[in-house]
Amino acid sequence: MSEKTYTTDIESCNPSDCASCTANCSSAGGNNQGTIPKVPNPTIKLTLEDDTVLECAVLTTFPVEGFGEYIALVPLNENGKNTDGETYLFRYAEENDSPIVTNIEREDEYMAAAEAFHDFIANLKTEEELEKEN
Repeated sequence: MSEKTYTTDIESCNPSDCASCTANCSSAGGNNQGTIPKVPNPTIKLTLEDDTVLECAVLTTFPVEGFGEYIALVPLNENGKNTDGETYLFRYAEENDSPIVTNIEREDEYMAAAEAFHDFIANLKTEEELEKEN
């Protein structure tokens, strides 16, 4: 995977396949209040080692204590959908307001990121819970 050719494209999402957004969202990523908003969902285009470009929807960014910031991505097919539920985890940073996504090389780091992402998903509120709060 190349670290130089990432772009972010903001597109509208369908609530049935939209998961999260990190674009100035008060519920995901930074302050993580445990909800996934129905807002425009950014995508990132990853250039793989074989120069294939893979478009992925951003689920969320999240911190992992002792390791840093990570990003959860869902690969999209040519129709902009994910049909298998596969999720990719990467290290995440920003440089000059551009996302920097890099592979997680160490197993202990990957396991910590996977556990933090699992905890994030496990603590999400259902639509029913959100409706009760409003």
